[in-house]
Amino acid sequence: MNKIATLILVLLALGLIAYNVTMVDFTNPFEGDSVIALIGILAPLCAIVLLLIFITSKKIDKKIKED
Repeated sequence: MNKIATLILVLLALGLIAYNVTMVDFTNPFEGDSVIALIGILAPLCAIVLLLIFITSKKIDKKIKED
């Protein structure tokens, strides 16, 4: 996967986070659809962390191959 595809996936995840933040009822965040929205916020956050780990591992792999 190249850098552009990874960047697009990160941007999509950020868009999902922004959408789900609008769905959270901040007066009762752990009731009803707000729980689903909170899960919808955590899932893209996990995806972003995994993508950042992937980018870092590619950079390390590139440095190892150069030496």
